[in-house]
Amino acid sequence: MSASRISLIIGGESRSADQLFERMNPVTGTVATRAAAASVKDAVAAVDAAQAAFPAWSQTGPNARRALLMKAADALDARVDDFINAMMEEIGATEGWARFNLMLSSSMVREAAALTTQIGGEVIPSDKPGCIAMAIREPAGVVLSMAPWNAPIILATRAIAVPLACGNSVVLKASEQCPRTHGLIVQAFVEAGLTGGIVNLVTNAPQDAADVVGAMIDHPAVRRVNFTGSTPVGRIIAKRCAEHLKPVVLELGGKAPLIVLEDADLDEAVKAAAFGAFMNQGQICMSTERIIVVDAIADAFADKFQAKVGTMAVGDPREGKTPLGAVVDSRTVSHVRSLIDDALAAGATQLNGGDVLNEGGGVLMPAHVIDRVTPQMKLFRDESFGPVVGIVRAHDEAHAIELANDTEYGLSASVFTRDTARGLRVARQIQSGICHVNGPTVHDEAQMPFGGVKASGYGKFGGRAGIDSFTELRWITMETQPGHYPI
Repeated sequence: MSASRISLIIGGESRSADQLFERMNPVTGTVATRAAAASVKDAVAAVDAAQAAFPAWSQTGPNARRALLMKAADALDARVDDFINAMMEEIGATEGWARFNLMLSSSMVREAAALTTQIGGEVIPSDKPGCIAMAIREPAGVVLSMAPWNAPIILATRAIAVPLACGNSVVLKASEQCPRTHGLIVQAFVEAGLTGGIVNLVTNAPQDAADVVGAMIDHPAVRRVNFTGSTPVGRIIAKRCAEHLKPVVLELGGKAPLIVLEDADLDEAVKAAAFGAFMNQGQICMSTERIIVVDAIADAFADKFQAKVGTMAVGDPREGKTPLGAVVDSRTVSHVRSLIDDALAAGATQLNGGDVLNEGGGVLMPAHVIDRVTPQMKLFRDESFGPVVGIVRAHDEAHAIELANDTEYGLSASVFTRDTARGLRVARQIQSGICHVNGPTVHDEAQMPFGGVKASGYGKFGGRAGIDSFTELRWITMETQPGHYPI
């Protein structure tokens, strides 16, 4: 089967580039996608197209925007087979992960559609007689959106749906690792009627990313930027945006802790921890990376968790017979292996794991559980973004909270206890944008405010919080009485 070919989408039309780049299938090593390698000129043209489309789109009524977004959700659902094939071939995803991505993504678009009539304002009492003072939210302008590969449909759709609902035009800068998957999203939106530059697609070769992204951030028409990806790249983007005083929403790395207190339901904690640590092979920003267990029940938890993870086999995602599939590339395997080796050399113990399977391109890595991880180990500090989780032992509740907060990151977290009031009290003390009591660290819904603190970024996607991120709040007054001035 020949590789799919992806073009740029600028002004609602497919456009070729002077060069192509190839995305390889991580499992088979064959070419998965050939995509247009945008130049800086192409990227600027995409922003120009979005700028040209903005005036009419920003003035389109909320119910008209809602209707088009609902059509876009249906168009996404209609491409289910294309999305499954694209995700499996570009990133080695399982069919189940691809289907979940699409389900949540279409839900996000429908939620965004529902927001179009909720972009409100208020009348604020003024001390000036006869002055009617209003706070009004208006579209910001062109939004530059950048999404990663790991949950590609969810994260790219999230990056564009609420900005569009708010009346902004959008340029989606696709991930170099899944250009076909991201291209399918924009194709669905254009097919639904968001044409003429309302939403645009830029794909670029990896070596051109800095120049292409920099040119779009620098473009005066871009008024909002959002980026989901690694913290190091997020810092670069934040600095570039700061040079132009452009607001940016950053959803970056994570090192999510899951605290298990002595009164927890261990069976529930084990299920949630296994799901949170190993769903999509641990390649989720919310993935459980540190299980912090109080000493009183640490051995009992470790035994149960070891048994649970022992049932979670890894296999070829194309066959769909195992809960774990491929990681995205061999670099992930090397990175995870280095974290494990460092921990074991420093005194940690391995409860689960094994060698990478010979078949499948060297990216079929078993689930690894490393016990007795300490803050001095890299596995405690560094985001693994792969199939490994560390068990950290805490003296008591206070020590567990201290360990949970002993990280530069702060995206998601979780605490397990049968005392819900205690759970809420602990959750309030954890430094994270998201925290769940008696639930996994991996949890996303379209209507929820999603985002982190510290090195996990700032700003929020989702629901009404997304309206705040992608609109301008303006103060407008209207005088109804003759003015009186001191001069």
